[in-house]
Amino acid sequence: MKKIEAIIRPFKLDDVREALSEIGVRGMTLTEVKGYGRQKGHTELYRGSEYKIDFLPKIKIEIIAKDSMVETIVSTIVKAGKTGQVGDGKIFVTPVEDVIRVRTEESGEDAI
Repeated sequence: MKKIEAIIRPFKLDDVREALSEIGVRGMTLTEVKGYGRQKGHTELYRGSEYKIDFLPKIKIEIIAKDSMVETIVSTIVKAGKTGQVGDGKIFVTPVEDVIRVRTEESGEDAI
């Protein structure tokens, strides 16, 4: 099993969620996060004053998946979340030792 963490632009969330649903992803966890990478923030004008925004709003999606689904999920997120501009995000894939469903105490892939 693998954990897929994807950092995407907030306005791409619906596109990514719908695309993942179409390939059979039944669950995910979302977190509103802030950060920066190559974008390094930007400046905005508010009531005549210019100020710098260092951390930009992003969405972090976390999915635990069977090894056989990882490549499909990653490519789906890339296709649905891509704008072609700096700041589209990142995807991290890490191994997961075990998953336990609290309600039924199932573990492993049965708990996904």
